[in-house]
Amino acid sequence: MENQSLAGASIVTCILLSIGVGGLARPYTRSQTPGANQKGASVTTHALGTFEVKVTPLKLDDSGADAALGRMSLDKQFHGDLEGTSRGEMLTAGTSVKGSAAYVAIERVTGTLNSHSGSFVLQHSGTMARGALHLTVTVVPDSGTGQLTGLSGSMTIKIDNGKHSYDFQYTLAENQ
Repeated sequence: MENQSLAGASIVTCILLSIGVGGLARPYTRSQTPGANQKGASVTTHALGTFEVKVTPLKLDDSGADAALGRMSLDKQFHGDLEGTSRGEMLTAGTSVKGSAAYVAIERVTGTLNSHSGSFVLQHSGTMARGALHLTVTVVPDSGTGQLTGLSGSMTIKIDNGKHSYDFQYTLAENQ
């Protein structure tokens, strides 16, 4: 079990470090789409900030367990335009080829997004092929609650010198 957890943790570390390499080329500033002041119009905004994440290995189902598979819990604290916490789970898979791996994760975020409170779910899908990363983090459709009902969007994650940051491009109907 310990080798399985270590393999999973190594895969996660490799993927998270690669996210930093493939991060934002330039910082975004908060912006809104034209026509956003029309009643009932959708507003696209960039929320920027930082987060801390705690990744903890979890036990996999023992039947047919493979050292290349891992399962982790995620606990995050978001700061900036998104103030809140999230909890989730991640599944990882490594291969015998260095720099090739994958992960999927689901996390529920609860807090305040630019003065709108509620919760929503993020879905992660990341693959790394010999070091080349492809990552998507998107809001699960219709997962928003409270003032975040109707939320849609995607998040870019960047790791620079061990510090995590996010750029969350989202749309929320103005009347929410």
